Amino acid sequence: MQSMADLSQHVEQRSAESPGRRSGRRAGRTGHDSERQQGRSDRCLRRERSAPDPSATAGRQAVELHGSVQQPSREICGRHGAGSMNPRLAAAKALAAVLSGKASLNSSLPTQLDKVELRDRGLTQDLAFSTARWQPRLSALAAKLLQKPFKAADADVEALLLVGLYQLFYSRIPAHAAIGETVGCADKLKKPWAKGLLNAVLRNAQREGEALLIELEHDPVVRTAHPRWLQKALKAAWPEHWEAICAANNAHPPMILRVNRRHHSRDQYLELLKAAGLEASACTFSQDGIVLAEPCDVRSLPGFAEGWISVQDEAAQLAADLLELAPGQRVLDACCAPGGKTCHLLEVQPQLNGVVAVDLEAKRLVRVRENLDRLGLDAELIAADARETAQWWDGKPFQRILLDAPCSATGVIRRHPDIKLTRQPDDIVALATLQGELLDALWPTLEVGGMLIYATCSTLPTENTEVVEAFLARTSGARELDIASDAGIKQPHGRQLLAQQGGHDGFYYAKLIKIAATRA
Repeated sequence: MQSMADLSQHVEQRSAESPGRRSGRRAGRTGHDSERQQGRSDRCLRRERSAPDPSATAGRQAVELHGSVQQPSREICGRHGAGSMNPRLAAAKALAAVLSGKASLNSSLPTQLDKVELRDRGLTQDLAFSTARWQPRLSALAAKLLQKPFKAADADVEALLLVGLYQLFYSRIPAHAAIGETVGCADKLKKPWAKGLLNAVLRNAQREGEALLIELEHDPVVRTAHPRWLQKALKAAWPEHWEAICAANNAHPPMILRVNRRHHSRDQYLELLKAAGLEASACTFSQDGIVLAEPCDVRSLPGFAEGWISVQDEAAQLAADLLELAPGQRVLDACCAPGGKTCHLLEVQPQLNGVVAVDLEAKRLVRVRENLDRLGLDAELIAADARETAQWWDGKPFQRILLDAPCSATGVIRRHPDIKLTRQPDDIVALATLQGELLDALWPTLEVGGMLIYATCSTLPTENTEVVEAFLARTSGARELDIASDAGIKQPHGRQLLAQQGGHDGFYYAKLIKIAATRA
């Protein structure tokens, strides 16, 4: 079999985003993943980039943090505990729910993790997320190897095939184990035909897959491993950057911490990490950000339980400083769950006159409260639709508003690769409408002279500068303020951060000030 290193000569010359090959090069590492669910409704499309609780690192994060695949050992030989599920089957079942449009990996994977042994959870998570990351490429290869496409009812078999292909071409698992273990899982699907099909297709892929990938890689969908609609949207929006954006989306992000100013300065905490034998460095743009050279379980870090640090991407950390908080101000954090930014606001300015944090679902506010409690902070939490201000606003104006609006999350695909599967073009239009509605609804709650920061984790102008432009055009009392930062790229309105330019997530910020109460 031709080595994947040989194949990389054909693919990686134009596709720097290609994952670790079976020639032995490990894939990169990733940081934490968010708590946001990936449902298709408007207000469930949002991603929060902060995961300050230990579950974020104890679960999926722990695997992606440490590379692409667990070292092949006992598990790949098929010795699973009695009654436990093969991690390949568990990953395929979680992925099948995504392929069927029924769930995100955030919601489908935990149920499957409960069915595998603790030692197998790392591999299960990696198989699920890595297969989702490369699904456009793997599905194109599968289509070449199959005589006809799968029926919708056979998403489980399709997902198992994709998991098998991922192992063959992009993991360090030996081919015989990848094929044998994956084919063996078919018995559990109760579809007698599936075992023979999987065996034939995977063995054919072992023989012909590399040549087929070379044949297919001229297609930007295959080359970039992005769905066509998104690849075209990124190319149209960022003609000079789109391929680098796709490459960054396919990379594993670093693990980034936010130091709680109430306990330590960033330099002080860097010394604590050094004393603990952990290599780290200061982030470029965030005053509180630290990037770890090697990711780890956040619970093992100095002072995590005591609230000294949280896990949050550098791009998300910029919001608090952009708000220019001062003592005595009343602040609204709209669409706040899971509360990473809510907590950061309170850390940055301890003398605020209260923070009101609103989110649509009460159950998501439970996580916000947990994060506040761990950090020794407090805020008024309200479960409500932020647009329906009559239901939750007490009429007292806010001097500062942070609107981290629901968005496509196209800036955090590297943390949520199944976004490639769950997002559709129509989502972008619907989200832009929702974002405009939120701006219109919240603007009257802002005091004249007050500031609103509009933020998304999207890289698409439709949700960013175009939303702000339309809002300014219809709102006579609103003016834009310049963002004095070197982070990102200045846009007609606001600044766009792109992941490939600074190691942070893709993010957008615009700063608006209320100069009058009247509106056009």
